[in-house]
Amino acid sequence: MSGHSKWATIKHKKGKADVARGKLFSKVIRELTIAARAGGGDPNSNPRLRTVIESAREANMPMDNIDRAIKKGTGELPGTTYEEVMYEGYGPAGVAIMIRVLTDNKNRTTAEIRHTFEKYNGSMGTANTVAWQFHPKGVISIAREKADEDTVLSIALDAGADDVLTEEAGYTVITPPDSYEAVKKAFKAKGVVWESAELSREPQNTVTLNEKDAEKVLRLVEMFEEQDDVQQVFGNYAIPDEVLAKLEKKE
Repeated sequence: MSGHSKWATIKHKKGKADVARGKLFSKVIRELTIAARAGGGDPNSNPRLRTVIESAREANMPMDNIDRAIKKGTGELPGTTYEEVMYEGYGPAGVAIMIRVLTDNKNRTTAEIRHTFEKYNGSMGTANTVAWQFHPKGVISIAREKADEDTVLSIALDAGADDVLTEEAGYTVITPPDSYEAVKKAFKAKGVVWESAELSREPQNTVTLNEKDAEKVLRLVEMFEEQDDVQQVFGNYAIPDEVLAKLEKKE
């Protein structure tokens, strides 16, 4: 597991523009709808829904939008039915990639994902082609200027985190899925603001990329993330800071 890939992704996205507001809202609405459908519309008894509501608020989504999405999920309002699907494959340099989607048309989405893999020198595989290389984890990324290392370590480990990875840009806190919310609450209680927080799939081992391969892999990941049905993209790549710096100069 490497913090390089996480911070490389954060820094690379901030060097560009984050997902457009409308597209971001669309993705969060899908998450709200499927979470409510799966576990009910009460966030107090539905931890998944509670997590997505917090993400929606962090994205400054109006409460009316949140409420409507939840009611569509519970059936109180008519709405689209989404299916959660995980796609797997390999990208350039043998990087393992997983793509989580919420789609109302699996055949269309499968064709789009396969086409993107092939267009950017990758190949889509079948179920468990690469899934065995990843573990479900909570991942919280905190910029170095937000807190010192001792503070982050103390808060994270006391709240149930597995590990804290420290590097020049900041800290990556790794948690078991069932401790993710508790760790976030602990940081919030201490006034420590994070750059990003998500339930993720973290690789057991990573592939360190050179400049040429990093450019190809990041391009592939961006193409997946721009697709409306795609919610998250996971990869087992690591990008050294010096390589990332060269790529940012090109943009």
